Amino acid sequence: MQTKRKRSLITILLLLAVLAAGGWFVRDWLAPAEQPVYVTVPAEKRDIQETVSATGVLNAFQQVDVGAQVSGQLQSLKVALGEHVKKGQLLAVIDPSVKQNDLKDAEAELKNIEAQRRAKAALLEQYELAYRRQQTLSRGDAGAEADLESAAASLASTRAEIAALDAQITQAKISVDTARTNLGYTQIVAPMDGVVVAVETDEGQTLVSTQSAPTILILANLDTMTVKTLISEADVIRVKAGMPVYFHVLGDPDTRYDGTLRSVDPAPETITDDDTSAKTISSSATYYNGQFDVTNPDHRLRIFMTAQVSIVLGEAKQALCIPLSVLGDSQGNGRYAVRVLKAGHVETREIKTGLKDNIYIQVLEGLNEGEPVVVGDSLTAQESNAENNQRLGGPPPGA
Repeated sequence: MQTKRKRSLITILLLLAVLAAGGWFVRDWLAPAEQPVYVTVPAEKRDIQETVSATGVLNAFQQVDVGAQVSGQLQSLKVALGEHVKKGQLLAVIDPSVKQNDLKDAEAELKNIEAQRRAKAALLEQYELAYRRQQTLSRGDAGAEADLESAAASLASTRAEIAALDAQITQAKISVDTARTNLGYTQIVAPMDGVVVAVETDEGQTLVSTQSAPTILILANLDTMTVKTLISEADVIRVKAGMPVYFHVLGDPDTRYDGTLRSVDPAPETITDDDTSAKTISSSATYYNGQFDVTNPDHRLRIFMTAQVSIVLGEAKQALCIPLSVLGDSQGNGRYAVRVLKAGHVETREIKTGLKDNIYIQVLEGLNEGEPVVVGDSLTAQESNAENNQRLGGPPPGA
């Protein structure tokens, strides 16, 4: 009896195993394959702007180093750092005593030469009278020929001396003018309207201007600022003067300042005669300076501020766009392959692109507004997760 029961139990277990195997076969081999679920985004119209990002530094559009053209002690400084000044306003005074004495010496020398000329002029009149008298005597055979020749020589010599004195007077007048100008240089005046942005010399300091003019202070017009921005060699070939540009400063990232690119330097600042040779090529990047100006009526922008600059290469309003992430392989000349979901099936389509920003790219050909572009699908995501788990040593605990 027990043997029969054991045989019945074994038969039941075998039937259950056969049924289980058949169910597995039907599920995995005869059931239809799992259909992927596609994630899509529609091609839609939006404003797009393509830019080149760069870093710049602000400086005054007009800046002057006000220096001393004469040597001497800085007697007084009439302005302070940050003060607004007008053109012609007195900024500083250099001790004028030496230049005053130079002017007096030049004026005294001029007076001395003028006195010498007056004496020679009086002597010339005397020689002219003597010469005319000798002529009269010579015509009446009453005078000697030697006396006439001596009178003529004295007259000519005196006239030459007066001509030399005239030249000395001209030279002395130039010396007086130079001394008066040098005396004027002891009064340092503003060459333009502006703001004192730096004071380089203190009161009482001695200035020596024999070889170069020492700087007393720096004056800048802050009504207009110039931004000098560094453009990388990878972007400079796409940038040219006249392009719109805007920037933000670190202290006020919410305010946008707009301008127009004025110029792009043809060479880096560090170029030398040998820098164009092949041996100078290295892994370091090369940057070119681009300049543009922006008005600064309230003087909020200051010298040496850092600017986050964007140069606008192009922009379009309500252009047909798709995300950059959906682009497939590049076909060259701005053409890419994308997958489009149509009637439940995916088809690969070639599109022509235009402008792009950090997220979207403009579609010029190949798509219509509203068409769904495939971002991904469930099967690809499962395969990707499986590969990641295998690479990391299996799924995380609890998965």
